[in-house]
Amino acid sequence: MEIERINEYTVKFYISYVDIEERGFDREEIWYNRERSEELFWEMMDEVHEEEEFSMEGPLWIQVQALDKGLEVLVTRAQLSKDGQKFELPIPNSKVNDLPVDEKIEEILDQHFNPNYSDDDILDDDTLEFILAFKDFEDVISLSSRPGLDGMITKLYHFEGKYYLYVEFPEDEFEEEEIDDILSVLLEYGYETQLTIHRIQEYGKEIIADNVFAELRKYFS
Repeated sequence: MEIERINEYTVKFYISYVDIEERGFDREEIWYNRERSEELFWEMMDEVHEEEEFSMEGPLWIQVQALDKGLEVLVTRAQLSKDGQKFELPIPNSKVNDLPVDEKIEEILDQHFNPNYSDDDILDDDTLEFILAFKDFEDVISLSSRPGLDGMITKLYHFEGKYYLYVEFPEDEFEEEEIDDILSVLLEYGYETQLTIHRIQEYGKEIIADNVFAELRKYFS
């Protein structure tokens, strides 16, 4: 995948259909299978975040152009207005209106950044789950030395050159404030990814099946 940083708020990347298929996606399903198109998009955004340190916080504006041999994607991050009341795109309105926006991916982004979930949607099977990506194994080792991280269900995977930590908070064992504190620690070392655990389990390699931090301390303390 080719990535070009346009400015502070905008990045452009190109991915060929060959690359898409090598990642395990079918050329047709990315347009007609919502879940698979979402997986592909966030997998690409993980790479953009890693290589260009492009923040994905806040709403994103997306332009997707289908070319003969691949897709060209332009991503622009919205900024808070001076009064802090609304998001604004750093693009003149006339240009925004003239550019075609892919509705499928725009809808995916809206769901990610402006979720309207019920409690049942968030706590599937009475658990709260997260997947975090790490650029380097040393970051996971450093994280394992932080206190207060052993009460969760954790698994560690390796997939496409990065490490992924699956974290599950069991029912009724953590208060909301406690979960927020733990997540703030985890995000000091890694970043949240939208890859699904099913894809990571299917195509990745399991490194540690349980109690990730305790296991790492055994060997790297």
